[in-house]
Amino acid sequence: MQLRNQTLVTEFLLLGLTSDAKTQVLLFLLFLVIYLITLSGNCLIIAVVYVDSQLQTPMYFFLSNLSFLDMCYTTIIVPKMLVNFLSQKKTISFVGCAGQILASLFLGETECILLAVMAWDRYTAICNPLHYSVIMNKKACHHMAAGAWVCGLMISMVDVVFTFHLPFCGPNIINHFFCEVPALLRLACTDTYVNEVVIFVVCVITLVVPFSLIIFTYVYIIATVVRIPSTTRQSRTFSTCASHLMVVMLFYGTAIFMYMRPRESYSPEKDKMVSVFYTVITPMLNPIIYSLRNNEVKRALKKVRCLKTFT
Repeated sequence: MQLRNQTLVTEFLLLGLTSDAKTQVLLFLLFLVIYLITLSGNCLIIAVVYVDSQLQTPMYFFLSNLSFLDMCYTTIIVPKMLVNFLSQKKTISFVGCAGQILASLFLGETECILLAVMAWDRYTAICNPLHYSVIMNKKACHHMAAGAWVCGLMISMVDVVFTFHLPFCGPNIINHFFCEVPALLRLACTDTYVNEVVIFVVCVITLVVPFSLIIFTYVYIIATVVRIPSTTRQSRTFSTCASHLMVVMLFYGTAIFMYMRPRESYSPEKDKMVSVFYTVITPMLNPIIYSLRNNEVKRALKKVRCLKTFT
């Protein structure tokens, strides 16, 4: 394809969620509140895990990693979206778009792997308790967490290289509130079949494989828990696992819907709503789910409040 006489795109225009000025102001206030709740909730989880020695276990080490990841994930998207709600010029540079896609894919794919690691931790604790401290020692936990971050970065770079290797020669209007690969591919002025195949393969690696591992581990976990004679221990174990399973379903469900659908079923408006859920709502819900359904976190929060009262 000859591009010699075509002007390459240097910036993109983001249409956002709506073009109505009054609705944009309301959405600005709504997403600002959600963003502040997300930051405060996840910061609180990290602080409580750091301060309370009883929470310095593999499970809460991975939870604090998840909280830090969620803060970063929402921060690379929401502030720009808030600015665009009140701005007349809703543009993002070509380099800025590439950076946003790289960061969002990196953090999203890291979360996929990290959630699978957290499921493995619960499986080991419940199904192999006698060897748990040996298998999930401090060094192993750090290696698993680092592995999730490194793998997320490497896999995301594949997507970014294949996406921005494409020529973008106009139009430059992205019908979305941030730069996302499916929305961007529609603007490429060449065939994107190879890119779609690459995205599908990456999704199998980062979504289907970890999700299958999580389901596999929870089948064994449930089979083990139902054999526990104490109903109190059963209830406590199910409560802990239910929190993680809720987070998994929220994140994987929306991500799989977004990235593994047939091309014919793409709908800009529907895609934007789904993206809002896993980029904005889920990072806010994660600390709420873990704190409300986890007695150890609630105990630690009460302890921190008591310490503040006496100091």
